[in-house]
Amino acid sequence: MHTPTASLVTRTARGWALPGIANLHSHAFQRAMAGMAERQTDPADSFWTWRETMYAMAARFDPELVHAVAAQLYVEMLEAGYTTVCEFHYLHHAPDGRPYANADAMSQALLRAARDTGIRITLLPVLYMTGGFDARPLSERQRRFGHEVEAYLRLLDVLRADAGERVRIGCALHSLRAVPPQAMREVIAALPNDSRVHIHIAEQMAEVDECVAVRGARPVQWLLDNADVDARWTLVHATHLDAAEVQGIARSGATVAICTTTEANLGDGLFPLRDYLDAGGRWGVGSDSHISVSPVEELRWLEYGQRLRAQRRNIASSMRSPSVGTTLLQGVLASSADSTGFAVDDRIVLDAEAPILSGAVDADLVDRWIFSGNANVVRDVDVAGVRVVEDGRHRERDAVAARYRRAIQALLG
Repeated sequence: MHTPTASLVTRTARGWALPGIANLHSHAFQRAMAGMAERQTDPADSFWTWRETMYAMAARFDPELVHAVAAQLYVEMLEAGYTTVCEFHYLHHAPDGRPYANADAMSQALLRAARDTGIRITLLPVLYMTGGFDARPLSERQRRFGHEVEAYLRLLDVLRADAGERVRIGCALHSLRAVPPQAMREVIAALPNDSRVHIHIAEQMAEVDECVAVRGARPVQWLLDNADVDARWTLVHATHLDAAEVQGIARSGATVAICTTTEANLGDGLFPLRDYLDAGGRWGVGSDSHISVSPVEELRWLEYGQRLRAQRRNIASSMRSPSVGTTLLQGVLASSADSTGFAVDDRIVLDAEAPILSGAVDADLVDRWIFSGNANVVRDVDVAGVRVVEDGRHRERDAVAARYRRAIQALLG
């Protein structure tokens, strides 16, 4: 596990300074449906029934609506202490599946939202080709997500022109069930050597069972056996692992993006954190469907889920690294550059006058922040040397919120 070697905390005139946090997994459009899938539609409600609500919402978006919703989300992320977002973007085409006149219109809407709000973005356009491991065609509701390999690689080529100080362009393979083996090999071979690669994997037991039935191996094991998985890769969720897969991911140097609040909301399961830490695995957090936009909540409930499973306390800790909060935060920071492509020194400042931080010292500041409740105590946020949040407010909060309200009215109307 990653043992902190130096204090993460610096006391400044404005408060307690900490490094900015990377959000390793985001579907921005889903912020618009947060809280709207909490009514039973089936006695066996699951991730698979939740997708029906998601598909219905996804069908309503155009580039301007994507921009408005993403900008609101990114303001919320920055105010919460996220300074980088990995945007796992599969809402590519018009609702009928036809490309927009500018094939990158939806991607550009996300890049514009990032520019408008000042967050760093690793844009991960998604390759989505099939509806299951049996290579069935995409359903009508999935058509706007789909690409063939040649068109997908063209999209990446076009978008790389936008890369810069606050923008990285990577690659996302939606999942093993959505990307046939030969297509995966062609895309990986065509990527620049420094491209980041993200993939949903082993999120649901149904996915694991189908992969075993069709490909003869569990998803993570199949991936490790069929791709050169290394530190450029981020495996999203990886919830359902056996012992060999835990060790295999750790040896590969890949990062696991754990999305605790979404995994709980969807009933996915609990990641085997303690075994993974013991194996030396790398990991980070993401807010995924954005039913919560808080690194504090992701980290707190990552630990709490493990406590409920083990029926004991202080799981993400050791005698060498006794602070749970510091161990969790150090793990997130240690994987950030490899997962996002940004090696940066962005900064957040916690309000030293906040009641929950009264009397805090370097040694307990992170624990106090993560495990003392839900009040947001992020005072300032600096990204690439620019202050985008001051005294708890994003500089464009009101204008962005007004556009968001109009967008929601259009989406729900």
